[in-house]
Formats: sequence, C-alpha cells, structure tokens
Amino acid sequence: MTRVLQAEKVAPRSGETRNAVVFLHGYGANGADLLGLAQPLGEHLPDTLFVAPDAPEACAGAPMGFQWFPIPWIDGSSEEAAEQGMRAAVADLDAFLDAFMVDEDLMPEQVALFGFSQGTMLALHVAPRRPDAMAGIVAFSGRLLAPEVLADEAVSRPPVLLVHGNMDDLVPVHSMPEAAEALQKAGWKDVYAHVMEGTGHGIAPDGLGVALAFLRDKLSF
Repeated sequence: MTRVLQAEKVAPRSGETRNAVVFLHGYGANGADLLGLAQPLGEHLPDTLFVAPDAPEACAGAPMGFQWFPIPWIDGSSEEAAEQGMRAAVADLDAFLDAFMVDEDLMPEQVALFGFSQGTMLALHVAPRRPDAMAGIVAFSGRLLAPEVLADEAVSRPPVLLVHGNMDDLVPVHSMPEAAEALQKAGWKDVYAHVMEGTGHGIAPDGLGVALAFLRDKLSF
C-alpha cells in the first residue's frame, strides 16, 4: 500500500504547462525547502511546472521535517529499517510520478527530477528503474545507492547531471565521481558533472546555473 505524498506546486509563468520539474528534498527538510528554486529557474523556464512533494515519513532528527527513509548513522535506525524505508519510498515516489503525469497530461520525457542529498539518492535509484526514460536527473550533493546492481536493474537511462560541493562534510565529494563511474559502467551515455568550489552541503549559484542549462536543454521541445 503506497502512501500519498503531499505536494506544493508553482505554476508555469507562461500559463501553459509544457514540462515539469519534480523537486526531491533532503533528509529532515520538506518540499518547500527546494520549491523556492522555482523562482530563479522559472525565469528561464516559463513553460515549466514545478512540484515539490514532502517525503512520506516524519524525521526523528528534525521534528518539523520529513525523511524518505531512515539513515542509521544519523538516527540510530537499523540497516533493515533503512532498507524497508527505501523500498517503501521508491513505491511511493513511483505512484506519485504516475499520478502526477496523468493529472498534468505529461509524458515521462517531459518531466525531470531535481534531487538534493537524500532526494538525490532516491532520484538516482527510481528513475533508471522506470520503464520510460524521464527527461533527466539533476543530482545535488548525494550518492548512488547500490551501484553494483544498477546495470542489471536499469531499464531506462535518462541523462544525469551530478553536482557536488568540494567542501561537503555530510556527503563526501568523492561520491560524485563514484556515481559517474557506476552510471557509465551501467551503460549511461549522458552523464555530466560539476564541482561547486568552496561549497559545503548545499546549492551554490554556479551549481544552480549549470542545473538550469541542463534543464533547458533536456526539457526543450
């Protein structure tokens, strides 16, 4: 039984939805945390609908925030609980995306995922296992989970942009080249990477600029 994700939206500036960006927030945050990026991005993506669901579980480490799944080294949960939470979150997000695309009359190639931290981990896991390739994945400050099974489990290979701060003390920057290598070994052709110099666990202006260029390219019709 999947859980229904609550989401906020920012409508396209043009008034006409031609494509969409789905924000997936980090551990302990909420959808609104990333939805603020709709303003600077929307200036250059006037036909884009932005949507930001809240993760399905309350976060023990952040009373006002949410989590996609537990993280043992942060919240003391078991590896089994983290694995079960991840599987549930995958099902929840898949159901959300299916319903969202039906409601907005959008095809997978018109929808991009934009993840941060734990949201990136989920995006990089879910999108390749969906039958139809999405427009792309913008992956900030996260890592690729279970790279050893990606080649066997991937059924689509959407373009991926990996962005990471070289001063990140939560998710080490070496997670980025590790993800890029695993994606390429699993058959990806379109993998891009950008390092945000002097940036910690966050989104710097240069990283957002690279993400905008990627989205404009992949969502153009």
